[in-house]
Amino acid sequence: MKIALIGYGKMGKTIEEIALKRGHEIVARISTSNPIDTLDFNDVDVAIEFTAPHFAVSHIELCVNNNTPIVVGTTAWNAQLDYVKELVAQNEGSLLYASNFSIGVNMFFDINRRLAKLMSMYEDYNVVLEETHHTEKLDSPSGTAVSLANDIMLSNPNISSWIHEDEVAPELKKGQMGVISYRKPNVPGTHTITYNSDIDTIELTHIAHNRNGFALGAVIAAEWLAGKKGVYTMQDVIKFEE
Repeated sequence: MKIALIGYGKMGKTIEEIALKRGHEIVARISTSNPIDTLDFNDVDVAIEFTAPHFAVSHIELCVNNNTPIVVGTTAWNAQLDYVKELVAQNEGSLLYASNFSIGVNMFFDINRRLAKLMSMYEDYNVVLEETHHTEKLDSPSGTAVSLANDIMLSNPNISSWIHEDEVAPELKKGQMGVISYRKPNVPGTHTITYNSDIDTIELTHIAHNRNGFALGAVIAAEWLAGKKGVYTMQDVIKFEE
């Protein structure tokens, strides 16, 4: 495939390395020094976008309007998801987005939903989600943490909402769970879900050792998207069986 990288920071460079090893060609590297209006969409099979939340939707618009499938790893733009889905449908476009492209994290999502459903039978447990990322990460909480927290709410009717704070535990009311974000230098990403009661504690943790898992998943997603129309997520790529 001929891939355009929209965003050429650390993640973009890691995606490039993995894509080349898998036999793909990088035909464009979009960055502040090489803006997207220089991109020749006629020479692109798929775009992979990792930039910032305030750029993501405009990049999706450009790709959809130029009939170019796009894989989006940028998070914190989902308030405009309904608009984007309508745009893709009207233009018969192709979009795959995810809060996290790591295969391991998507397994973690699945285990999280199953555990939350199981724990819904035991109201004595308080739930806290902690996430730690590098200091350069723009969104807080992380998109992965938002997905995990929302999945817990959907799977456990005892949890009606979640409250977020940076560095400290939020004050909670009955039916709420806490989400705590930490930012530290050179940390690819850690997410821990803790169920705590007077009797015992259950913890579920995913620790990323580097960016390679995220980058590999993004390239696999781009390969999977080829020839498809519509809006998809990484769960469509993985398709875990119940």
